[in-house]
Amino acid sequence: MDGPSSMSLPDLDDSVSPMFSVERVQLQFSISSDFVAAQVANNVLILALSTGRILRIDLDSPGDIDDIDLPKRPQEIGLIRHMFLDPSASHLIITTTFGENYYLHTQSRQPKVLHKLKGVRIETIAWNPSLPTASTREILIGASDGNVYEVYIEPSNEFYRREEKYLKAVYKVPDAAITGLRIDLISNRPDGRAIVISTTTRLFHFAGGIGRPGQEGSGSIFSKLFETETPTIHEVPPDSKPVPSTLTVSPNPPEGVSAHGQDGERSYAWLSAQGVLYGQLRTNAPSPSQGPNIFNNAKMLRRDKIPASQSVTGRKRPTLDPIAGILLTQWHLLSFVEGRIVATHRLDGKIVYDQLVLQSGDKMLCLLSDQEKNTFWLFTTQEIYEIVVNDEDRSVWKVMLAAQKFDLASQYARSPAQKDAVATASGDYLIKEKQYIEAASVYGKSSRSFEQVALTFIDHGEQDALRKYLLTKLSTYKKAYVMQRIMVASWLVEIFMSKLNSLDDTITTKAQLTEGSNTAETKDELGTIQKEFQDFVSKYKADLDRRTTYDIISSHGRENELLAYATAIDDSNYVLSYWIQRERWQESLDVFKKQKDPDIFYRYSSVLMTHVATEVVDILMRHPDLNPRKLIPALLNYNQDSSIPLAKNQAARYLNYCINQLQSTDPAIHNTLISIYASHPSPSEAALMSYLSAQSLNAKPLYDTDFAFRLCIQHSRVQSAVHIYSSMGEYSSAVDLALKHNQIDLASSVADRPTETDPALRKRLWLAVAKKVISRQDTGSIKTALDFMKRCDLLRIEDLIPFFPDFVVIDDFKEEICSALESYSRSIAALDVEMDASAATAESIKKDIKQLNNRYAIVEPGERCRVCQLPLLGRQFFVFPSCQHGFHSDCLGRKVLDGSGLTVRGRIRELQASIARGGRREREARELDALVAQQCILCGDYAIKQIDEPFVGETDDHDEWAI
Repeated sequence: MDGPSSMSLPDLDDSVSPMFSVERVQLQFSISSDFVAAQVANNVLILALSTGRILRIDLDSPGDIDDIDLPKRPQEIGLIRHMFLDPSASHLIITTTFGENYYLHTQSRQPKVLHKLKGVRIETIAWNPSLPTASTREILIGASDGNVYEVYIEPSNEFYRREEKYLKAVYKVPDAAITGLRIDLISNRPDGRAIVISTTTRLFHFAGGIGRPGQEGSGSIFSKLFETETPTIHEVPPDSKPVPSTLTVSPNPPEGVSAHGQDGERSYAWLSAQGVLYGQLRTNAPSPSQGPNIFNNAKMLRRDKIPASQSVTGRKRPTLDPIAGILLTQWHLLSFVEGRIVATHRLDGKIVYDQLVLQSGDKMLCLLSDQEKNTFWLFTTQEIYEIVVNDEDRSVWKVMLAAQKFDLASQYARSPAQKDAVATASGDYLIKEKQYIEAASVYGKSSRSFEQVALTFIDHGEQDALRKYLLTKLSTYKKAYVMQRIMVASWLVEIFMSKLNSLDDTITTKAQLTEGSNTAETKDELGTIQKEFQDFVSKYKADLDRRTTYDIISSHGRENELLAYATAIDDSNYVLSYWIQRERWQESLDVFKKQKDPDIFYRYSSVLMTHVATEVVDILMRHPDLNPRKLIPALLNYNQDSSIPLAKNQAARYLNYCINQLQSTDPAIHNTLISIYASHPSPSEAALMSYLSAQSLNAKPLYDTDFAFRLCIQHSRVQSAVHIYSSMGEYSSAVDLALKHNQIDLASSVADRPTETDPALRKRLWLAVAKKVISRQDTGSIKTALDFMKRCDLLRIEDLIPFFPDFVVIDDFKEEICSALESYSRSIAALDVEMDASAATAESIKKDIKQLNNRYAIVEPGERCRVCQLPLLGRQFFVFPSCQHGFHSDCLGRKVLDGSGLTVRGRIRELQASIARGGRREREARELDALVAQQCILCGDYAIKQIDEPFVGETDDHDEWAI
């Protein structure tokens, strides 16, 4: 198939600006003399003037210029002939017409004489590829006599120290001047170097290892390579007239861009009499075929391929001038010929730019490139021009497409239209080559008609290619194309199912036809397609209609794929049902624990609890937001298995979690837990009693007491039923229930509960217990009853005697009766002693009362009232014999009235009013005197109550208390 012609393609370039342009550089200063040499590197421009001056200009700051003079005048050393600047702009070597050579470091403004190079006419320099800045390290110098020298230059401030550490001739080209030198590192080989040497008629290529002296700079490292390696030589016949010759290489690619799409290989170009030879520098490890290939794969741009210049009259010149200079850009070869800059695309040899720059009579001084900054310059003796390169890789995709290098064409295509053109052409080519799978991927990214491509694959029976195409096409549709995405995705599901069924049939057929046949390859393909389908539904699940997809997969009977789709769309109902039906409990749990929808837990907990209860409860406990009431059916269903010990009962475990951790107050939860505890076949009531005891601490139990009691009675949980009765305050019923089931100790513990609150009830309960004990028809019961009597301090032997039967022999409890009678005797004796003591006390009181009538107190004539300080004998008064304090009766009455309580105060006022009205004065007067003169107000309770009153009152004279 012929590749598409770039001329037949529409103009799809998205750049309208010219690819190349030549602009004159306007200097910010005037120069009175001509340029004789120039160099550009790393944005540093160096100009040599005919006067011997050297101008070093930093193009980032053009106003900052270093003006440098050589140590001697041009009349002594000659004019500057050439300058050589390394790519980092750190090292400059200057050579003159008289064979004098100088070295200038970037941090210096004083050139140093290179004494060992005196008389050497330098034509070219190959700089060290590591680009050192402190020194040049090992470099190669090509001379006009055909010698190649190795030199190591290190700047020094010492007067007697030479700049060159050593100088050695390492190679000689007889009868020819060296016009170009280049050193490159060989990848994956630290000591490997590739060296290219050019003359006017020959091009040499060396590749090999270098030597390593004991100390850096102490000796030559390239001698070994030139001595041991045989060069690959490309030679052209000499021309009768001298022609320019030079060697140039392409600059470093811009950051993030690979050079020419050839894995970073750098290009070279050699100008000779035949034209320009250009190709790729091979810096990989040397191989037997590498040497010839470096030149055999090169291309030649002959001089006659460049059109001749036209005269003023429009006629072409009869003779062709040779090419005067060349440069390499990333993709093009720039030639200076007959005053024109001509740009030739290196991939297809087409001229893309041809511009006259210099008029007749103007001569080019040099053509230079900045290897680091990708800038290009043309110098004359008076002017500087910059060759501006703009978007030079814009047409690379066309060239690659014409050469059927579709991957590279796609790499360099920029606009969607360009990429589409590449994809369409590539797809057409692959279809004709019957590479359908590859064509599917390419067509999916093109604008070729969907129907046309799909029918092409269907007509050829390429279902795999069709699947690939649909997948690629689906990935290119925008989200807004909802209908298209759904249709393509649904079609893909059908194709996947057909492919899987086909593979299954193939495996089955092979196994039936040939016993022991190898179906491993088909099985591997089946696994690959299944994995591809799973990835497809996971990625495009939003584009699949659920019902349609289920119908398609179900119609093919693909259960595994149904499961994969349900898993992808998070259809937990289907996935859980699938695993549960197959009793795959671990897989069911893996799905169950990922759920967040409460309804899923409520729906599937019942069946899962039956088989993996512990794990299910662990999962449920990680979801405190669930409603435990809705899980009760699952818990009760699980609890039907009566063989599970209560300690391992997961339903009880979950309910206890709800009660203790979630603080659930739902009676249904509590009642369910009681039901599980009560109905368990274990005879122990420890778990149920522990729960009931904990609930008794609440003001009101959270369970239904009637329901709990009925369950306890139904399942003979006597202890728990008694506890429920007791928690309700029904002690009599609790004791009766315990005694009904012969639980004497349990009844006793209940009978002791009403202690100080209701002693009569307590005694009645104990009598009921005692009656039950005594009613036992054996001797031991009598003794037990008597011992039982000692457990309650309220019971007496006489309380128990009525319960004994008539035929009981008194000898059985004679000792207890005697002990009781003795106790009564002791009590009577004690009462007699108490009565005698009380009689004596009464007699003593009578004597004291008689003596009170004879008590008196002596009142002195000047005695004053302790309240008003007036003479006591002035009016009615009271005197207290025990303390000899005297008060007027009205003063004492006021004080007592002020300090008494409401009741006493009210009674005093009532008696005073009654006396004033003329009532029964004698009796009321005695009662009033008794109330007022009950105790001394200075010594009794009244004085104690006044402890918080200040000594100095509001009406007192404060000065009297001054110290």
